[in-house]
Amino acid sequence: MKSAQNDMTVGNPMKIIFGFTLPIFIGNVFQQFYNMADAVIVGKFVGNKALAAVGSTGTIMFLIYGFVVGMTAGFTVLTAQKFGAGDMKGMRKTVAGAGILSFVVGALLTILFMAFMKPLLILMNTPSDIFADAYSYIMIVSGGILAQMLYNLLSSILRALGNSKLPLVFLIISALLNIVLDLVFIVGFGMGAKGAAVATVIAQGVSGILCLFYIIAKIPILHLKREDLDVGSTIYKNQLRIGVPMALQYSITAIGTMMVQSSLNILGSTLVAAYTAAGKIEQVVTQAYVAMGTTMATYAAQNMGAGSVKRIREGFKACTVIGVVYSFVAAGFIMTVGKYMTYLFVSEDVDIIMNSVDIYLKCIGIFFIPLAVVNIYRNGIQGLGYGLLPMMAGVAELIGRGVVAVIAGAKRSYPGVCLAGPAAWVLAGGLLIVMYYFIMNVNMRKIFGTNGKDHK
Repeated sequence: MKSAQNDMTVGNPMKIIFGFTLPIFIGNVFQQFYNMADAVIVGKFVGNKALAAVGSTGTIMFLIYGFVVGMTAGFTVLTAQKFGAGDMKGMRKTVAGAGILSFVVGALLTILFMAFMKPLLILMNTPSDIFADAYSYIMIVSGGILAQMLYNLLSSILRALGNSKLPLVFLIISALLNIVLDLVFIVGFGMGAKGAAVATVIAQGVSGILCLFYIIAKIPILHLKREDLDVGSTIYKNQLRIGVPMALQYSITAIGTMMVQSSLNILGSTLVAAYTAAGKIEQVVTQAYVAMGTTMATYAAQNMGAGSVKRIREGFKACTVIGVVYSFVAAGFIMTVGKYMTYLFVSEDVDIIMNSVDIYLKCIGIFFIPLAVVNIYRNGIQGLGYGLLPMMAGVAELIGRGVVAVIAGAKRSYPGVCLAGPAAWVLAGGLLIVMYYFIMNVNMRKIFGTNGKDHK
């Protein structure tokens, strides 16, 4: 039954990693269509202020999305390890535990965000001329957290078993649905930012339901029995031990991003709109790094479960090569022609906004290699079962991003705001490299009685 999935403990690491990463990358790009479709349609059919309203909530959405992704990915690290070890009974128990924990956490997050959203927007210096639209948009998104949780949990489970293609299919369907619903609610019903949020939540829910139906129909090893629901405290503790730090790591990153947004908001709604458009362009290009990280989490977890330390080393090396090559290509694209994608988002003051978009893209493009390192090594280390160490890298990101953002805000410097992200990547990337070498050369020797060079 294991062979029916994707066993990443055998075969050429470079080929496996590239083949697993590609559909995740495509899927992540389509997932970005949720927000991009909102931004494009809102910007074109409602106006720049509505675009700024949606964009001003982007960091909060990242906080929500990051917490959900981090938590569900952390919960399913054990699933990948059990699958790699061939323990199907234990694997099903981890699936049951992940489902129960995800529902509880999702419900709590919904209540928490909806209760404190208005003070949070005020704290972030959200401009008064876009506050009402921003509040309406993000409140609806917050109400749909369980829909996000459903899809991300089930797709993480599928990827833990080595299946990265099916989540892609469901994402494509839901992304297309999101675009259609955006047009219906925003253009047809004139709902503005509210319509964009409703479309997003519905589309996310559909992708989760499709994943669930597929698992029920096609993957019998994931069919839970009554005894599988007796998860046990050990599994819960281990899932929380990995999942909570991963979620907090995303949250720490999001807090730093919110500090950037707060400094940006001081500069006015025009630059907020430009930053929003540039951020959407960046997100599409950098989804490859997110995909590489997701791949390394699964690859490292399966091979850790199988005790294949040598393959873990080979996998990190192969993925790093892929990341560096992609960085040169992506930087070349985004720093030369990326600004012309501004036309997708705005119809007013295009020249002014495009110039600001170009500044942002040039600031980040030269730092793509550190960004690749952050995603590959952070997620790979998490896949090995370490939750706290990558969270420390998240703290480094917060420090780098926060310090630069505060200075830029005080000086009212837009280029300074744009450099906050790269500062975070450089600090976190350096720290993660040190962590990786410590784990592979010290911890692996303790676990397997070898430094891993000649281990299975």
